[in-house]
Amino acid sequence: GTGSNILSALQDLFWLLKSKVEKQLQIISVLQWVLTFLIMGIACTLILMYILCTDCWVIAALYLAWLVFDWNTPKKGGRRSQWVRNWAIWRYFRDYFPIRLVKTHNLLTTRNYIFGYHPHGIMGLGAFCNFSTEATGVGQKFPGIRPYLATLAGNFRMPILRDYLMSGGICPVNRDSIDYILSKNGNGNAIIIVVGGAAESLNCTPGKNSVTLKNRKGFVKLALRHGADLVPVYSFGENEVYKQVIFEEGSWGRWVQKKFQKHIGFAPCIFHGRGLFSSTTWGLLPYSKPITTVVGEPITIPKIDNPSQRDVDFYHSIYVDSLIKLFDKYKSKFGLPETEVLEVN
Repeated sequence: GTGSNILSALQDLFWLLKSKVEKQLQIISVLQWVLTFLIMGIACTLILMYILCTDCWVIAALYLAWLVFDWNTPKKGGRRSQWVRNWAIWRYFRDYFPIRLVKTHNLLTTRNYIFGYHPHGIMGLGAFCNFSTEATGVGQKFPGIRPYLATLAGNFRMPILRDYLMSGGICPVNRDSIDYILSKNGNGNAIIIVVGGAAESLNCTPGKNSVTLKNRKGFVKLALRHGADLVPVYSFGENEVYKQVIFEEGSWGRWVQKKFQKHIGFAPCIFHGRGLFSSTTWGLLPYSKPITTVVGEPITIPKIDNPSQRDVDFYHSIYVDSLIKLFDKYKSKFGLPETEVLEVN
């Protein structure tokens, strides 16, 4: 009677406390990544400069010497760490939204691949969680495949940040890096390129499914030069986790964003999520909306050392059709109406 009721109450209290602790750990895990994305590079650079001016300058000098020696490592496949990719913090990161990876077809380990990831979103949270960590089981779902998430090359000029990114298997999105991975790193490599890039991030807003792809053909040319199969990837929910102020074409705001994009490589967005302590206030934390990343069927690509524009256009059109078919096939399964149409710009 009474003893049983007390035990039941204690169990309920335990599970309530455990649930609250897990939720706080999820928030902390996401917050550290958001801060890493926004300020880690600049913060580490300033700290290194400060240390050079103190009695501990030898430490900073040794790191700078190492940085010079190690400068080209990001272009040669980086330095991934399975230990970092398997950190428990990434599982809390996954569960905050939650994020899920859906496999539709097997990938041969005798081939190399270029994954086209869509849409960009504000921070590419789904791309990071699925392919730069093992939180959603990419290694188990695609055994023998080594994923490399490609991001801005400028990030690898930032001290400490570069090493942190490389530990997750992140590489610069430039020709030298991609050529090395696809030609000098054996088979079973998959480079994930967020095709829409900074331009696409400017149009990310909840309820909108659009991709910047019509004039993005460089990744197809790279695939042809290396004979790497193309794989369309669509992440349902990527645009739902932040709200953004969208500037119309021709406005001063869009002009400023495009200037930044052209000269610096990224476009500053005015966005907000939820607050740290309340989901009803504004803040930097993304909203906890589900993100489901679907990896589509690989498109077999022949190896052509010098592909013509006709070749590029042909396989680009096949890729666009495959992406639209992937979106249409899975949209209703992940909360979108059957009438929803993927906008390709």
